[in-house]
Amino acid sequence: MPEKAGVLVLMGSGETSPTMVEVHRAVVRRLGRGPRALLLDTPYAFQENAAEISARARRYFADSVGLAVEVASGAGALIDADWVFSGPGSPTYALDQWRASEVGAELRARVGSRSGATVLASAAACTVGVAAVPVYEIYKVGAEPHWREGIDLLSALGLPVVVIPHYDNTEGGTHDTRFCYLGERRLSQMERELPEEAAVLGIDEHTAVEIDLRAETVTVRGRGSMTVRRQGAQTVFPTGSVLGLDELRELAKGVTGFVPAERVAPEAEEDAPSATLAESVHQCESRFDDAAECGDSAALSEAVLQLEAEISRWAADTEEDEGGVDQARAVLRHLVVRLGRLADLRSPRDRLAPLVDPLVALRGRLRKEGAYETADAVREVLTEGGVVIEDTSQGPRWSLRS
Repeated sequence: MPEKAGVLVLMGSGETSPTMVEVHRAVVRRLGRGPRALLLDTPYAFQENAAEISARARRYFADSVGLAVEVASGAGALIDADWVFSGPGSPTYALDQWRASEVGAELRARVGSRSGATVLASAAACTVGVAAVPVYEIYKVGAEPHWREGIDLLSALGLPVVVIPHYDNTEGGTHDTRFCYLGERRLSQMERELPEEAAVLGIDEHTAVEIDLRAETVTVRGRGSMTVRRQGAQTVFPTGSVLGLDELRELAKGVTGFVPAERVAPEAEEDAPSATLAESVHQCESRFDDAAECGDSAALSEAVLQLEAEISRWAADTEEDEGGVDQARAVLRHLVVRLGRLADLRSPRDRLAPLVDPLVALRGRLRKEGAYETADAVREVLTEGGVVIEDTSQGPRWSLRS
């Protein structure tokens, strides 16, 4: 392993989505050729579809990052791993398992020795502080707001903090789901229960906080921001912000007013999306609606095809933010049904005009020729078909019977 490799990356969400591809690639490049890469499946290992989640994650890293990944659960596998990743699932399940198996101790040793790359996201990121948010128990089961003891990786860096991913979540719509589904009321209550020296480190969705363990720098990458919050007061660092680890320590102690010394442009990738899957779904729906309104059949088809392409890009995503891939597929099915119904966007009158107009003209000629009986027969046929003819001074007009 190259001597310079020593990095801890914390992600707010999107860890196996297109939005984080370049972040992963940048970390892997620091490890040299052929790094041994390990996926810790613990946070979701209890789920019936755990094998499917692992397969999707491995496919994502192989196809998008160029990294062959092994799947493991125990501490022994971590010892000689160059790159270690863990992501979605249950923070509390992961905490219980990692304490029992010494994985927590091995992760602390990796960070303390400033060696290798350790990438922890979503549920796994929740576990790394002095305390952890038991998000499922509070948000979905209804437990009173409380903390669980974390595995505390960051105290080795002088950071007595709790890490809250999904910090800017808006999935609740009509109710507050920021701060990993806690909302302001519950987070404010829980802050009062933290140790005096502890602060909150919030990481937005589709955002990564990269800590260079050797250079002791902190860089915010991705779409959102990193927030350092202490008893309601906060300092926000948008993507591209760079600060020293010592400066982050001061902020965690309550020193406010700091601004980053520099900003860096996020590393670009030509095919890296600027939108999340939920945003892409909304954009495709809007384009479909606009096309339906103006009767543009080609644009209708293009909107459906674009949505299908976006779903394919996000197929390996193991998160389920805002419904995830399954919700996107449901929208796709809905648009396909609508497309079928709108296959011919012309009004009924427009569709019938090529047939009715010649018959009305024929009736007019017959009347001029005095063939009134035949002209009346044409009118009767049209009437039976729902066409109403009105003779005016400007000539005959027709409409469809409502």
